[in-house]
Amino acid sequence: MAEEQAKWYVIHTYSGYEAMVKDNLEKLIENNNLQDHIVDIQIPTEETLEEKANGKKKLVERKKFPCYVFLKMIYSNDIWYLVTNTRGVTGFVGPQGRPLPLTDEEIARLGIEKIAVDVDYAEGDTVRVISGPLESFTGVITELNAPAQKAKVNVTMFGRSNEVELDFVQIKKVTIEKSEEQTE
Repeated sequence: MAEEQAKWYVIHTYSGYEAMVKDNLEKLIENNNLQDHIVDIQIPTEETLEEKANGKKKLVERKKFPCYVFLKMIYSNDIWYLVTNTRGVTGFVGPQGRPLPLTDEEIARLGIEKIAVDVDYAEGDTVRVISGPLESFTGVITELNAPAQKAKVNVTMFGRSNEVELDFVQIKKVTIEKSEEQTE
């Protein structure tokens, strides 16, 4: 019941305080029995390929939105007071510091919540990576895991074939359109 009524809100934090704010909010929830009011707390991260001075590439996990923490909660003035008085929090994102819930489209675009995706992927299909560190690479699906919403994709990078695990939302099926000359 509470899960359906809860909406995603964004809070602004001091720079570098995101993890501390998340920990403080989790303690606040536990100490005040707020599990029915604050359902989830997220700090979205992404992996990026970073080139070091010696020329080696390394996968690094970075915050997608520095200084922001996402809360799925049922809004009330009491919750607003408790959250805004948490150490490290500067306030909610919204007009005059009053929270404005995110729309479903914003939630999907920001990648905050895993939404089950119905896909028509099959092993052997060619796909293009549309988000993440391997964005714009293409590869072939070698294995599908529908319950986990993941696919193993054989991607060629740096001249070598690599098998990587990607979320369904990170890939898009490549359709090869036949030109009019080929069909005649």
